[in-house]
Amino acid sequence: MTEEYRHIPVLLAECLEQLDLQSQHTFVDATLGGAGHSLEVARQLGPQGTLIGIDQDDAALAAASKRLNALPDEQRPNIELLHGNFGDMDELLVSCEIPGVDAFLFDLGVSSPQLDVKARGFSFKENGPLDMRMDPSKHTLTAAEIINTYNATDLARIIRRNSDEKWASRIAEFIVKRREKAPIETSADLVEVIKAAIPASSRRAGGHPAKRTFQAIRIEVNSELTVLKAGLEAAVRWLNPGGRLVVISYHSLEDRIVKETMAAGANRCTCPPDFPVCACGRKPILEVITRKPITPTEEEIERNPRARSAKLRVARKL
Repeated sequence: MTEEYRHIPVLLAECLEQLDLQSQHTFVDATLGGAGHSLEVARQLGPQGTLIGIDQDDAALAAASKRLNALPDEQRPNIELLHGNFGDMDELLVSCEIPGVDAFLFDLGVSSPQLDVKARGFSFKENGPLDMRMDPSKHTLTAAEIINTYNATDLARIIRRNSDEKWASRIAEFIVKRREKAPIETSADLVEVIKAAIPASSRRAGGHPAKRTFQAIRIEVNSELTVLKAGLEAAVRWLNPGGRLVVISYHSLEDRIVKETMAAGANRCTCPPDFPVCACGRKPILEVITRKPITPTEEEIERNPRARSAKLRVARKL
């Protein structure tokens, strides 16, 4: 599967600029993938730097290791690749025995290879088993279990909360009705149910009708929003003064958590708004660099359509 990892790094030049790395720095790629971003970062760090890559996908780690270790000695930093989820950031970085980190990169969402491999079950365009687990070795809950066992109320709540799908309740009702006849076992089965639930007039606009529901179920399977918040908060703790937190998100739910986490670090005062001066003594620990997110150029979107929804936000540790 390592050959599947031909991931095109999104906003690569912008990330390299915002990471602001020097040759002696320690860098953490919290979503390593096939090392699309990290390969270029490694060249900036050189042999005096340290590159730590985290991923929960063994295929990604294998592909990244092959690419990074192929660098010539004069370009290759100290490399440590870790199998795990960035939600367990504290435990992972303690194992590396490092005092702090100079820059973190989070490139959120599902990588192209995961979407394209039918057996992973992430894609509404490819028929496969309803799995959607980022790390099958650690997670037992699958998309099939959610679809076939959750009641209509819980399904509607998950779909609405994780995707803003306006037809969430109707889709949930159709899922429950369909599974009474036989279990919904494949992505094609689920797509068929979703298409039946959404009126034809609404299916004609806004992209594939199953996109939002598949996103919502994937987020639920992997607890993505809870994990993201934990990972970002840990990254802020590990950053050295002046260190950068660089995050690329692909949908509004992720972006909201990133924005709120950065804003909370930049404005930690808990005093009532009518207090004339701060009495709580809580000082900012972050400076938000990007008041508005950086987005891809039209040229990049043309080269890589999956970059279309990307938003890059940056904060600096004070």
